[in-house]
Amino acid sequence: MYKKLIFRTLILLITVSFIQYTFANPTDNKKAPEFSLKTLEGKTVKLSDYKGKIVIIDFWATWCPPCRKGIPDLVDLQKTYSKELVVIGISLDQERTIKDLKPFIQNYGINYPVVLGDEKVVRDYGGVNAIPTSFIVDQKGFIVDSHVGLVPKSVYENKIKTLLGKK
Repeated sequence: MYKKLIFRTLILLITVSFIQYTFANPTDNKKAPEFSLKTLEGKTVKLSDYKGKIVIIDFWATWCPPCRKGIPDLVDLQKTYSKELVVIGISLDQERTIKDLKPFIQNYGINYPVVLGDEKVVRDYGGVNAIPTSFIVDQKGFIVDSHVGLVPKSVYENKIKTLLGKK
C-alpha cells in the first residue's frame, strides 16, 4: 500500500515539475496555447486574433497589489507600441470581485482587452500559481518569455525591441 502511495506521489511530483519546467523555460519556443475568452461586454477575444503582433498575456486580479502596480506600465506599453503589440489582461477575479472589474478598468485607464479567465486557460498556461504572471508571445505565436511577479517595464520593453529587431 505504501509503495503505491509513494509511486503515485513520485509520478505527481514529476508531472508538476515537468509542467513548471515547460513554462519556466520559454526559450524553448513553445507554441502559445490558443484561448477564446469573453470580455465583460461579452465580446470574444482569441489569441489567434493577434497573430503577427507581439502579445503580452497578463494574468492578474483587481485585489492583487503587485498587479495593480504593474498596470500603468502595461497601459504605457500598449500606447507606445500599439501597432506592433497588444496586451491581453486575463482577469482571475472571482465572482465576488467581478463587479469591481469594470470600474477598476475605467479608473486605471486600461487601454487593452481584459477578458475573464477560466480554469482551462490557467491549466493551459502551466497552472498559474501566482499573480501577476505574464507571458510574451512573439509574432509567430510562440512563448518567448514568461515572468511570475511584478516585472519592470524595461524588461518588457527590451524584449519588445528585440522582437522588433530594434536592439
